[in-house]
Parts: sequence; structure tokens; C-alpha cells
Amino acid sequence: MNGIFHWFKDSSKMKRWIMLILVGIVFASFGMANMIVSSNAITFLQAAKIIVYFVIGFTCVVIGLVFINKRTMELFIEATDDRIDSDEKVNVNTLIFNKKVYNKGPKVVVIGGGSGLNTILEGLKKYTSNITAVVTVSDYGENFGQNNETMLYRQLEDIKNGIASLALSDDSKLNELLNYRFSEGELKGITFSDLYFAAMNDITGTTAKAVKESNDIFKIYGKVLPVTKDKMKICAELDNGYLIEEKSKIAETVYDKLTKVNRVYLNPTNCKALPEVIEAIKQADGIIIGPGSLYTNVIPNLLVNGVSRAIKESKAIKLYVCNIMTEPGLTDNYSVADHVNTIIDHCGEGLIDYCLYDTGEVIPEFIKKYNLDGAELVEQDLSDIKDKKIKFIKEDMSIIKDDFVRHNSMIIADTLIKMLCDDLKFKDKQNEPEYIMMNSKLQADKQINKERKRNLKNNKKEPKTKNRGKSKFASKYSDRIESIKTADEKAAKRKKAVMKKKENKINLNQDKEKIKGLQELNEELLNVYEQSEKDKKVIRPKDYDEIRREKIRKFNKKR
Repeated sequence: MNGIFHWFKDSSKMKRWIMLILVGIVFASFGMANMIVSSNAITFLQAAKIIVYFVIGFTCVVIGLVFINKRTMELFIEATDDRIDSDEKVNVNTLIFNKKVYNKGPKVVVIGGGSGLNTILEGLKKYTSNITAVVTVSDYGENFGQNNETMLYRQLEDIKNGIASLALSDDSKLNELLNYRFSEGELKGITFSDLYFAAMNDITGTTAKAVKESNDIFKIYGKVLPVTKDKMKICAELDNGYLIEEKSKIAETVYDKLTKVNRVYLNPTNCKALPEVIEAIKQADGIIIGPGSLYTNVIPNLLVNGVSRAIKESKAIKLYVCNIMTEPGLTDNYSVADHVNTIIDHCGEGLIDYCLYDTGEVIPEFIKKYNLDGAELVEQDLSDIKDKKIKFIKEDMSIIKDDFVRHNSMIIADTLIKMLCDDLKFKDKQNEPEYIMMNSKLQADKQINKERKRNLKNNKKEPKTKNRGKSKFASKYSDRIESIKTADEKAAKRKKAVMKKKENKINLNQDKEKIKGLQELNEELLNVYEQSEKDKKVIRPKDYDEIRREKIRKFNKKR
């Protein structure tokens, strides 16, 4: 009975179709009654009326039954689909499609780390749940300080962020929970993820098993895997021959030694890839390498034994996503070609089929902000590429997120899915369910993006009465002017802080000079005092016997 009463709730939207069916029955019954009660021969006009009543009644009943069944299916999917978290109108075709595309979507492997990896995962999870994120666990041997001597799980930073990025909902509290840092007590400075992975490591026995079990515990799209279960360090050899064995000190040392990175390597060099990682690469339809720190996130994953070979042997589409900005101390003055050639120098050819890079059209104010920190735009230079088989794709994929330049996750995801669709089309598989689903999703997303852009433009348009007193320039470039002001304010604050440090240094030097002067004055006073003491000893009055003898001598001489 509860199920029947649920149909009559406003949220179920079933009453309208029940009413339509009842109206149809009334029309059909009225036509039937006219035909039965008529005692005389039915005229053509009466017959036409009866037919019209029957047609209207039959149409209403059919339409009501169709839509009531459709709405029943929508209610069923709403009740069983975890991704639906609103009471807004739901398109049953989209829901059924999404159910299939998530569960039977393309298998994608993402290799990288840092914020770049998180961006890729956020875009891909809109298309498929068959995602495998491969990250490094490479802070073994790093010095984390006294508070973290027994909690060395900050090395799982990329894994933690990957799990948060693959959360079922974009509004999930998972990211906030994993990054929560205790501010009081004995746990001060420790994050929740440190405690969690410490506990999971004790339960499962190894860090790799702890990470794999976490994929099921947090119920995320896809899975996040460490590239290896072996402990390893990322080391670097600089151009001047200097060796660095701590990843965190590479950039700092490069600056100090005024040199650049020649190569990176793993210690020990015989680290074996996790079997699940190799299996995921073999079964993948698409492999995305990057974006992320070239020398500390991307290349170390590829250097683990078995990874590069598996990628080269894979028949998947291999897409490298180039960074938008350079990294101070690591990739200074690097171009797109330098990024690609560095990967080829470390791992050989055959790892990349396509390279996706940005147009470089970033808002100048944010470039200025990065320049102050020593970073700059990656040059759009494609000359002297060592692997001539690589195809390059140029897209405007830079967006501003939380005052940082980030990749547009949807453009990267759309680019890969489009390639997979084109590959299926080339193989004459346009009628395959996988192609139909992915292509339909792409078209639907394009339409949604157009509507979104149109709505944003409409929302930005203000009534003319509100724009009085503002110039056209101010109205058009208000956002940019605001960003310029923000950037200038931050630059002024940074400059003020630098000047304050200089003033403190000057004051410190002045204080040192004053102290030195006082010390010298003190020494002089001590010397004068010592000299006066000596003088006092010289002019000290003689005793009585000596004076008497002297007088006697003088008297004898006069005689």
C-alpha cells in the first residue's frame, strides 16, 4: 500500500498521467454510450463524433500508459542510482545511458601525479568508471621532521588526492576528510590520511594492499594504485655531475649550483611494477601520461621496471598532456619539444602517440604572478622532436582555478574520448554499443556546454540602468581589471615583505656596528685605565728613608 500511495506524492509526478488515463477512459466510454443508446440509424455526423471521442479517449489512455511506465522507470533508477542527489527533472534515457557508459565505458590508465593527475581524473569520471590512476610512492628516505618520524605516510599524498578526485560526487566531503590536519594535542600536524593509512598498513600488511583495499572502502570511480610496492627514492644527476638523493631538494640544489637536471633515476634501480598496474596497461583502451611534475611525477613512474615496456606493447591510444607552466629549478625555459624529448631520452620512443598542449593564451596577470615565483609559460616550440611519429594537438585548455593556472579537465577527457570514437569509426565499428554511447555522450556534453556558456553570458549581462556611469571598457573588462588589482595587491604585499626583510637586515647590521663600536670604546677605556694604573705606580710618593737619603746627598754636594 505504501508503494501505491507513493505514486500520489508531488515528487513522484504520477498523478498527471493517472488523470490523463481517466480522461481517456471517460471519452471512450462517452463515445461507446452514444453508440449504444442511439435508437435511430446513426448519421454520418453522429458517427464522426463517436469516432472523435474514441480517438481522443484511446490516445489519452495510450499516452498516459506510456508516460506512467516511463516515470516508473525513472523512479526506479532514481532509487537505485547513487549519482543522483537532487529532485530535479531526470531524463531516463540519460540515466540508462550513464549507467551503461560508467560500467562499460572505455578502460583508461592515467600515469602522473600532483594536481595535474587530480584534474584528469575529475574529467574522466564523467565518462567511465573503468579508470586506473598510477602514482609514485617516492618519499622513502625523506626527512619529515620530528613529528612525523613514526608517521611516514605523507609519501601517499598523490594516492590520497587521487582517491578524493574519484569520489562519486563532486561535492563529496572525502577530500576535506582526508586532508584534515589536527591542530591540537599529540596529533598536531598529522592529517587524517596519515592515521588512516597507518591503520590500513597494519591491517593489510603492506602499503600496496592498503591502497587497493581503500578503493573499495571509499567507493570511488575506478581505482588508484601505487606504481610499485617496493621502497624507492627519486634521485637526480645534475649537469655538473652533482648527485641528489632527496626528491624535495632537487629544485633547490639546481638553483644553488646554477645548473640544470641532466637525468633522474630510481634507487634501487630494480623496483618492480605492481602486477595490477601492468595488467591495467595491457587491457587499456587509452593511456594518459601527465600532466604533472616532469622529473618527480611523470618520468619516475615510467622508470619502474615493466611500465615503459607494457605501454610500448599496448595497443591503446597513448596521449601525453604537456604542462602549461614551467617548474622553477626543474624545467626552466622548457618548450613542448623539451618535455617530449626528455621523456624519450629517459624511456625511449613508442610511449607517446599524441601530445596535447595548450595555446598559451593565459591571462597576463596570472603569468605575472607565476613569473614572480620563477615560473613561466611552456614555449609552443615543436622543432627537433626526436620521435617523428608523434602527432600534436593544440587546444585552449588553461583555466583559472583558486588563483592557479590549471588544465581544463573536460577538454582533456573529451579529446581522449573523441580519439577512441575515431578509432572505432576507422575500424568500421560505428554500430558498436561502445561507440554509440561515447559519441552520444560527447554530443550531449557539447550541447550542455553551449547552454552553460549561453547562461553565463546572460547572467553577466546587467540591466542598462545599472551600467550608468560605467564606461564600455569598464563594463567589458571588469573581471580582468579586478584580477589586475588583485595581482598588483599581492605583488605589492610581496614587495613590502621583501623591503621589510631588507630593513630588518639593515637594522641588524647597524646594531652590529653599534655593538662593535661599543666594544672598541670599551677596549679603549680599559687600555686608558690600565695605563693610568701604570702611571700611578710611577708617580707614587717615595717612602721616608729614601727622601732622607736624597736630602743628605744634596747637602753634601753643596758643601
